[in-house]
Amino acid sequence: MGRYIESVCKMCRREGMKLFFKGDRCYTDKCAFERRSYGPGQHGQGRGKATAYAQQLREKQRLKRVYGLMERQFHGYFKKAERLRGITGENLLVLLERRLDNVIYRLGFADSRSDARQLIMHSHLLVNGKKVNIPAYLVKQGEVIEIKEKSRSKARFNEALETVERRGVPQWLELDKAHYKGIIKSLPRREDITIPVQEQFIVELYSR
Repeated sequence: MGRYIESVCKMCRREGMKLFFKGDRCYTDKCAFERRSYGPGQHGQGRGKATAYAQQLREKQRLKRVYGLMERQFHGYFKKAERLRGITGENLLVLLERRLDNVIYRLGFADSRSDARQLIMHSHLLVNGKKVNIPAYLVKQGEVIEIKEKSRSKARFNEALETVERRGVPQWLELDKAHYKGIIKSLPRREDITIPVQEQFIVELYSR
């Protein structure tokens, strides 16, 4: 699988929004987006008006980067969203939000989604008491996510939990900080997802 190895701050500048790839640093004045909120590159400050296709492509790229997915993986989620009942764009957002790495980040166990993926693959997390090391695992209502007891003393978990108040925990999740545990109270709805994205543009792009 491909992997992005350049500066992640360039992606925030290209998308015109903070993607919070560097955790708590993104809330400080050291954030590259705060210092240079225009696009990267020689012509970053002089981009002209975007065409309809460019807008559709930008929305897709933005959502891919927020959740840290490659094109093939993202397209697979879109195809799955199409097969589900309801509005395709909303289905897509809900599927992405249900990913285990995103849930770990939303609960505050990790500073970023990439950090959450690493924790999952290193088997620090349990789902309903069982080890799950697949970041793409889709959580279900009623499931309990917790940090393994042996891992709870690690400073990275406690540091991440200290900053969760700044981000807030979505209403569809419940965090028990004292026991390093989170509960999936319900599946997310469109109104629970605050990422500034116009998902209809993505549907139009893939419908071309």
